[in-house]
Amino acid sequence: MYKIFADIILPVPLPRLFTYAVPWDIAENLEVGMRVIVPFGKKKFYSGVVYQLHDNEPQDYEVKEIGTVLDETPVVTITQLNFWQWIADYYMCTLGEVYKAALPAGLKLESETKIHYNTDWEKDEALTQKESQILDILQEKKVASIQELNNLSEIKNALPTVKRLLDKEALFVSEKLKDGFKPRTQKIIGISAKYQKEQMLQNAFSELSRAKKQLEVLMTLLTLIGGAHPENFAKTITRDLLKKKCDPTGAAIRQLVQKGILEETDEIISRLNQSDTQIKELHPLTSEQEKAYTEIKAQYREKDAILLHGVTSSGKTEIYIHLIEEQIKLGNQVLYLLPEIALTTQITQRLKAVFGNKLGVYHSKYSDAERVEVWDDILKKNNYQVIIGVRSSIFLPFDKLGLIIIDEEHENTYKQFDPAPRYHARDTAIVLAAMHKAKVLLGTATPSIETYYNTQIGKFGFVELFNRYEGIQMPEIITSNVREERRKKRMVTNFSPILIDEVKGALAKNEQVILFQNRRGFSPYIECNQCAWVPKCDYCDVSMTYHKHNNQLICHYCGHSYFLPRTCKACESHELETKGFGTEKIEEDVKLMLPEASVLRMDLDTARTRKAHEKIINSFQSGEVDILIGTQMISKGLDFDNVSIVGILNADSMLNYPDFRAFERSFQLMSQVSGRAGRKNKQGKVILQTTNPDNPVILDVINNNFKNHYNEQLAERELFKYPPFYRLVYFTVRHKNNRLAEQVADYFTNYLRSIFDSRVIGPQEPPVSKIQNWHLRKVMVKIEKGASLKKVKELINQAIVASLSHPAFKAAQIQIDVDPM
Repeated sequence: MYKIFADIILPVPLPRLFTYAVPWDIAENLEVGMRVIVPFGKKKFYSGVVYQLHDNEPQDYEVKEIGTVLDETPVVTITQLNFWQWIADYYMCTLGEVYKAALPAGLKLESETKIHYNTDWEKDEALTQKESQILDILQEKKVASIQELNNLSEIKNALPTVKRLLDKEALFVSEKLKDGFKPRTQKIIGISAKYQKEQMLQNAFSELSRAKKQLEVLMTLLTLIGGAHPENFAKTITRDLLKKKCDPTGAAIRQLVQKGILEETDEIISRLNQSDTQIKELHPLTSEQEKAYTEIKAQYREKDAILLHGVTSSGKTEIYIHLIEEQIKLGNQVLYLLPEIALTTQITQRLKAVFGNKLGVYHSKYSDAERVEVWDDILKKNNYQVIIGVRSSIFLPFDKLGLIIIDEEHENTYKQFDPAPRYHARDTAIVLAAMHKAKVLLGTATPSIETYYNTQIGKFGFVELFNRYEGIQMPEIITSNVREERRKKRMVTNFSPILIDEVKGALAKNEQVILFQNRRGFSPYIECNQCAWVPKCDYCDVSMTYHKHNNQLICHYCGHSYFLPRTCKACESHELETKGFGTEKIEEDVKLMLPEASVLRMDLDTARTRKAHEKIINSFQSGEVDILIGTQMISKGLDFDNVSIVGILNADSMLNYPDFRAFERSFQLMSQVSGRAGRKNKQGKVILQTTNPDNPVILDVINNNFKNHYNEQLAERELFKYPPFYRLVYFTVRHKNNRLAEQVADYFTNYLRSIFDSRVIGPQEPPVSKIQNWHLRKVMVKIEKGASLKKVKELINQAIVASLSHPAFKAAQIQIDVDPM
C-alpha cells in the first residue's frame, strides 16, 4: 500500500525512533530534517523531526500515517542529526531528549486541550448554574480552551465543571497542536494597484475633495514615498509612520483602505536588533599577542584544537577577534562559546563594534521567538557569520563552521546537569568541529586538569601568554586569617580590618571594588538558639536559605518558600538567629558600613533577566556604582578598568566541598576573581579571607603557580583513579519511597559489581539525599581510558533494564551522567 516510510524523532524519553507511513500526496516533497505532526498512542499528537526515509515497512505492528508536514524546507540539517545521534550515544540518552534540548521552544509544537460541545447530547438531569454557563458559552463558540472558558465565564477555575460535563458526555475534548513561533509583523500602507496610474490618482483627488482628512493622509503618503511620480507609486511605508505624521486615530487611513485607494498588508519584520553600528578597525596586536596569534595559526596545520593559556587580562579576546576576522574573510561561520549569560553583554558590545550585523547572540534570556529568528537566519545564511552564545548554541544549524572559540573552557557551567542530555558543551563542541572540519580554540587563565593534560600528551596544541596587556602586574594577593582576627576580637562583622581599610582607601581614590561571596541569599540557614532547630524544606533534605528582602525562607533546590516563622516550630522559642552569610547579607552590611558608597548586587536573585544583567554590568562599567557584590557570575571574563580591590570573603567554603574537583575549582575560582583587579593602568590588590592561609591551593593562587597546582592534582587523580586517567559514569537512583530507593540502589550496584567488580563505588547517600520528594542514592563506575565505551555502555544498559524490570522497582528511576562535573 505504502512505498515510503519515515523514521521520526519524537520528544519522548523512549530509546528508539518511530516509523510512520508517508502518504502519497506528501511523499514527493518530504525531506529529512522537516517537522511533521504524527499520532502517538490513542489520543496524542506530537511534532517530530524526520530522521530518515526508506522503503522498509514495519512487520510487527500496524503502521500509522504522518498527519501534516509543517515545513517547506528542512529546519534541521543532516550534520545536526548526526551530531544529535553522537550526543545520544555518548551521553546515554534518547534522540527524543536531544531533540527537546536542541530545538528552540518556538520550533516545537505544544498540545493544547480544546473543549467541544457535543451536539448529540440530550439532557436527562438538572444542571448546576456553572454547568449551564459553560454549556451556553460552548453552544455559541463550539470550541474553546480551558483558559478561554475561565475568562468568558468568570469562573476562577472552570476545570472541575468541565470534568463533570465530560462525565455526562455533554462535552468532548480534542488535542490541537499549535505552532509555538509566529513571525513579528507590521502593517504597511501603499497605493492600491488600481490607483497606481496618474489618471486614477487624479480621480481619487477629485473624489476626496470634501474629505479633507483623507486627502491630507493621501498627500502625506505621497510625500513620504518620494512624490507623486509613477516610479514611486508602488512604494510603501509603515502604518505607524503614517499615523504619526497625520492621523493619530487611524480613522482616515481605514476609510481610504475601505474605498480601495490605499492597500494595507502585513510585512514580516525581525525581532533582532539590526542596528547601524559604526564599524571600527581591528586593534593592532601587541608583540606578545602577535607572537601567540602566529603560533596558533602555525599549530593549526597539525592540530585541530589548541589551548590558549593566558593569564587574566593578557588580551586573549583581541586574539579571538583577529582569528574571527580571518574566518569571515574566508566566508566561514564562527561559534564563540561563553560559560555564563552575564558575559555576553560585554563581549557582544566589543564584537558588535567590529563585526556589526554579522554578529548574532543566542541564549535562554532571549525570547523563544528571537531564538527562532537566529536559528532561521543561520539556516538561510542571511546575516550572521559569528554567533556568541552559551552551551545551547552548539545545536544551531551551522553549515560552514570554520572555528569554535570556547572561552573560559574550565567552567563547569558548560556542563548540562538536568534534564538529559547531560552533555558538556566543551567536549561536544570539539566533536561538532570535527564534523565540520573546523578548528577549536580553548581559552582560559586556569585550564581544567583534563584540558591541560591533553596538551601535555600532544592531543591538543598549546600556546601561552605570560604577561598582562601593557605590562600591568598581576594583582598582589594578601591573605587575612579570619580565625586569628576573631580570636583577637578585631573582626566583628564579616569583613577583616585589612579588607575594610583597603575598600575605604579605594573609594577615597574614586576606584571601584568587587566583593565575592559564592552564596546568594541573606543567610544559608536559620537556627533556634534554644534547641538548635533548623528549618528544612518540606520536599528536599536541605536547610532553607533566608532571603531578607522578602522575609522568606527559600529552598534553592526546588524553589519551595514560606515566610520566616516568628517562633521555633520545635520549642516555640522566639530566639531564631541567622547563621552564615550570603550576598544579600554582605550588601546590607556594606551599606551600613559605607552609607556614602553606591552598591549593587549581582546574583541569580537580581540578574534573572537579560535586561537586569545588562543594567548591572553597564552601571558598574560606567562608574555609577562603587562596589559590586556577587557570586561566581562576577568571577570570570568581565573587564572593568577601574577595579583596584577585590575581596574574597570566604575561601574555605569552596575548599571544603566534598568532591574530587574541589581543589581544582577553588584554584580556578579564586584566580579568576583575583583577575578582576587592576586590569588597566595599575596593579590591583586582592584580600583573601580564610581560616587556613597555609592551604596549598591558596599558596598556589597567591604565587600564580598553575603548574604546581596541576602537578599535585594530577598525581592525586592518578593514584585514586579519577579523570583524566579514568572516565566516570554517575548514576542517580530515585524513588519516592526511601526504603525502596535503598533497595533499588543495592540491587543495581550489585548487578554492576558483578560486571565491573571494584570499579563500582557506592551506593551512597549524597549530601542532599532528597529533592522534590525523590529519595536519592548515588553510584559511580570508573572506566579505564583504554576500555571500549560502546561495550561498557551496553553492559550498563543491561544492568539498568534488569533493575527497573524487577516487579518491586517499577516506580524507580535511574539517571545517567557520563563525564560528570
